[in-house]
Amino acid sequence: MNYFQVLKPKLPKRYLLFLAAMVWTFAGGMLLYKGIAFYISEPIYLILRCSVSIICGSLFYYFMFSKISAKHTTRIMNIQHEKPCMFSFFNVRSYILMSIMITGGILLRKSGIVPTLYLSMLYTTMGIPLFLSSLRFYNYGFNYHKLNKR
Repeated sequence: MNYFQVLKPKLPKRYLLFLAAMVWTFAGGMLLYKGIAFYISEPIYLILRCSVSIICGSLFYYFMFSKISAKHTTRIMNIQHEKPCMFSFFNVRSYILMSIMITGGILLRKSGIVPTLYLSMLYTTMGIPLFLSSLRFYNYGFNYHKLNKR
């Protein structure tokens, strides 16, 4: 008996989709919250900055994040085990990328290299596609049984 298999936290694939959705919602929500807080603290050119963030965030979603979230949902749906490890909603490459992005965002904010005027736009621009991508995971989770029969 393999003790690591017994200790491995497992989830049904449907709940793995919901866990992924919550992680993406949290990440997107955190960035949107920080971005909006920075907008409030630096209201210079507010409408222009918000417009640029919304346009760029939407483009990021359309050209990048929609494909990334589609790849992750397909990978989760195609996992061979019905109860995979609860951390398998990301692959190793995505965990590394996520760590780099979180560390980079914190370093940018703490270092003061980038003024909050621009950080607000960066955080909001990145929060929008993350939050929109989470909706795909929720959709797959809620429609799991219908989608799994394909």
